[in-house]
Amino acid sequence: MKPTRSFASDNNAGVHPEILKAIAAANQGHVIGYGDDPYTQSAVRLFKQHFGDDTEVFFVFNGTAANSLSLKALTNSYHAVICAEAAHIYVDECGAPEKFTGCKLIPVAAKNGKLTVDAVRTAYHGIGDEHHVQPRVISITQATEVGTVYQSKEVQDLARFAHDHGMFLHVDGARIANAVAALGLGLKEATRDLGVDVLSFGATKNGALGAEAVVFFNPELAANFRFYRKQGMQLASKMRFIAAQFEALFTNDLWLTNARHANRMAQLLKRELSKIPEVKIIYNVEANGVFAQIPRKAIAKLQKRYFFYVWNESQSVVRLMCSWDTTVDDVKQFAEFVRRSV
Repeated sequence: MKPTRSFASDNNAGVHPEILKAIAAANQGHVIGYGDDPYTQSAVRLFKQHFGDDTEVFFVFNGTAANSLSLKALTNSYHAVICAEAAHIYVDECGAPEKFTGCKLIPVAAKNGKLTVDAVRTAYHGIGDEHHVQPRVISITQATEVGTVYQSKEVQDLARFAHDHGMFLHVDGARIANAVAALGLGLKEATRDLGVDVLSFGATKNGALGAEAVVFFNPELAANFRFYRKQGMQLASKMRFIAAQFEALFTNDLWLTNARHANRMAQLLKRELSKIPEVKIIYNVEANGVFAQIPRKAIAKLQKRYFFYVWNESQSVVRLMCSWDTTVDDVKQFAEFVRRSV
């Protein structure tokens, strides 16, 4: 029998019981739809407590929408978005950012998954030339697609470069909770205080059921977002069921508890796999992802029992993600199966 939990994605995990309880509790009686309800108002207040009273928050269903629509709010169609070559918005969103913004995405090399000012500078050219797209946004992913985490100064440097050059800094925070847990900072300290302009705040990968938020730290940037959200088919009629999930996540810092646990399981997985001479850990394990080089002949055998993705076919590198519900036994049983398989 295959294990009930795998290491393919934190999206594959179930919904946290406290979040299910919150959804059930919200399922009482009638409230006004489209966000004009007490649950949504309460969730927005919680965001403001964490990020600042002038923060503007909009709930959407998924991360692709959060990214695409937040970038839409920052750009015109002749603008460009500079991102890492492995960025989710560039590789895994089926052209949705280009479709909704009309902008060109410019991927640049990113060592260990992280953009640097020097890397961004290579894509910043053609300014004022009508024949060229105009760079308008730097978009980073926190934690990155390879499980690393931008340190505070790295984010500050990118924000400073963006603002000095008339651009904005957007953060794809699908795993922002894992990054903040790794940094040991508060949500505001790890985002707004570092110069981030707009944050795609992910909850689905952290125990929620299809709940994401777009968070603006400058209210002027959010002026037209409610129209973009409606056009983008992301205005929930029964928004209370999304909002209730954020209420649950912010209650007793459940978001942080979940993220810390997933991060700890990734560290354990790294340690267990590192005991196997044939396995090599490729990137620093800083959040909840482990990228390991495993002998190619063993991968097919492993995948018959465990579901996970091959990140780099030519180099035989696999991606292993830990979740809020990953257990110590899950990790040790998997590592033992890897040891036998290789």
